Amino acid sequence: MKYTSTRNNKISINASEAILKGLSEDGGLFVPIEYPDIYNSLNDIKEMNYTDLSTFILKYFIPEFTETEIHNCAINAYKNNFNCTNCVEVRNFNDISFLELFHGPTLAFKDMALTIMPHFMNQSKETCKFSSDIAILTATSGDTGKAALEGFKNIDGIKIAVFFPENGVSEIQKLQMRTQTGNNVYVSGIYGNFDDAQNAVKTIFSDRNYNKYLNSSGTYLSSANSINLGRLLPQIIYYIYSYAELLRKNIINCGEKINFVVPTGNFGDILAGYYAKKMGLPINKLICASNDNNVLYDFFNTGIYDKNRDLILTESPSMDILISSNLERLLFDIYDGDSEKVSDLINSLYSNGKYSIPEYIQKKLNCFKAEYADSSDVKKSIYDVYAKYGYVIDTHTAVAYSCYQKYIKNSNDDTKAIILSTASPYKFASSVVSALGYNPSKNEFDDIDLISKISNSEIPESIQKLKTADIIHKDIYSKHNIKDAVSKFLDIRNGGDLI
Repeated sequence: MKYTSTRNNKISINASEAILKGLSEDGGLFVPIEYPDIYNSLNDIKEMNYTDLSTFILKYFIPEFTETEIHNCAINAYKNNFNCTNCVEVRNFNDISFLELFHGPTLAFKDMALTIMPHFMNQSKETCKFSSDIAILTATSGDTGKAALEGFKNIDGIKIAVFFPENGVSEIQKLQMRTQTGNNVYVSGIYGNFDDAQNAVKTIFSDRNYNKYLNSSGTYLSSANSINLGRLLPQIIYYIYSYAELLRKNIINCGEKINFVVPTGNFGDILAGYYAKKMGLPINKLICASNDNNVLYDFFNTGIYDKNRDLILTESPSMDILISSNLERLLFDIYDGDSEKVSDLINSLYSNGKYSIPEYIQKKLNCFKAEYADSSDVKKSIYDVYAKYGYVIDTHTAVAYSCYQKYIKNSNDDTKAIILSTASPYKFASSVVSALGYNPSKNEFDDIDLISKISNSEIPESIQKLKTADIIHKDIYSKHNIKDAVSKFLDIRNGGDLI
């Protein structure tokens, strides 16, 4: 198995190199050249637990690791870091299933990849005989940052800096990051939105002189965003696991196609589902659910990607994105690996703010459907799901539920469906209690207590600890000065204790 760049298809490297690099030197994203076929193994997969399934799938994508090495990565990631037996739970109701991806240490789906990614990094360093330090730079719209910080904290030879929009995440998300402990971590807010943070980080990655300077001092940059292959590959697993779970519960027959409904902003989560489909998982439709920042909805319905619009801050902040980086990987696939064409499209996006694809290319996207939900839709969905099922969902999951209802109305498709529940309602407590008809408190933790009573569930320990945690990281930088923050952080780490 080899990987190439979306902007230079002459590149051919193994997974370990791709994981360590994060981003190709040409600015492109690494993609698999081929995909394994798992269709004939579905009955065998039905008998696997999450760790064994991870080993079974990942051995195809990282063949330079031994099966034992991959299994050890999975054990270290998944054995003790999640509060349920198989890392995820599938909640089945009469007409819909919810795939709960929030049982990890930071209560968001990002934990599914970011608990195993540090072990990938260390094993890749060993496999590639890579002795330099790695500095991970990550922009976050909320959940990735905390999950990455928690995954990489106190790991020798790796430092991590996370940047988030100061006014573009929930209070709990902000607390999770600003209270992060670890001897190798740095966190800063930025004045701007997520796209500003992501573009600033990408600019640092593409600054050859700066990278050359860092390399000469023994440090190489990498990323924990979904642009990194090490983030993307583990996300394929829970699509396959959830399908197997429906088989185990006799909800579907082996080979029966199902739909997945995915709340998405940066397009990484739903792309993993697309890769699972390419591997033979019986998927009928991938329903792309957007919030008010509906650039992906427009793309799938018109063939035009246009970011020339104001970013709207919503109650689903992890989706408040106008540049969906992972869509570049999908473009590479539907253009049959034409990296020159992909480069032209991405150049157009950055120079003109938009690009378009012709009708014959749009037809290759027929496994996708797209809908979007506005703020009132989200509130209604939280209320309706609780009224109908007695089940409390977060704002991002509510976007997906609303979009699924619209899809059913427009299509009359009665295919069984799984909604990806990407975050715990405890992370967005004020928005959730408001949608349920209560007046939000000025104290977020009062709303958290209320959710516990409404849902008859225990408040997660990681949320409880935030009540008394010290604020460690207080910096806020302009988007133009992120490189200064990175340089300061790396110099601090090289020179002594972290402030």
